[in-house]
Amino acid sequence: MQVRTQLPAYQRIAIDIANRIYNEQLKVGERIYGRSTLASEYNVSPETIRKAIKILEDVEIVKSTKGSGVVITSRENAYKFIQSFSNMRSLKDLEKQMRDLLYERQQLDSELFDIVEKIIDYTGKLRNTNPLAPIEIEIPKGCVHNGKTIGEVNFWHNTGGTIVAIKRNEQVIVSPGPFATFQEGDILLIIGNDNVVQRVMHFLNE
Repeated sequence: MQVRTQLPAYQRIAIDIANRIYNEQLKVGERIYGRSTLASEYNVSPETIRKAIKILEDVEIVKSTKGSGVVITSRENAYKFIQSFSNMRSLKDLEKQMRDLLYERQQLDSELFDIVEKIIDYTGKLRNTNPLAPIEIEIPKGCVHNGKTIGEVNFWHNTGGTIVAIKRNEQVIVSPGPFATFQEGDILLIIGNDNVVQRVMHFLNE
């Protein structure tokens, strides 16, 4: 997805005039038409033209003098201006894309967290009637298994429980694989038989 933000009219006009100078439609040494003529050509106000010319003056593409009007002074500077502005626009577009994607990710994470909370709430109510309802168990402080992976500690072999998800702060890791690590404060969502809670608690508090 590519996003383009709209430039002010005077900036677009400055870029267009610079392009015309670089393409030699307007040549170094020539005078640029008066503000009223340019305003009519671009269908904008004379004040907008004044702002555009000021940009070109600041980057030394044109020079304004009393009596001589606006004179084109550098084709090379016109090229540099076009290139620098193009790079700046590309960076702004990428920054906006990044902000939009981060916002979308935050929204999705929030929605996923809400869904998991609802699942936990429902399964808590159904735990007595559904043997596959997950049980929440928090990893205690100082647990000897912190920093180790699920596979490394042979979790299922030692507890008989299957970890279906891990809640870590605001993040939910669904179906963690054998390389997922345990961290202090993690909340494990586990399914298993009637003895799984006791076995897991004993395992985590060794």
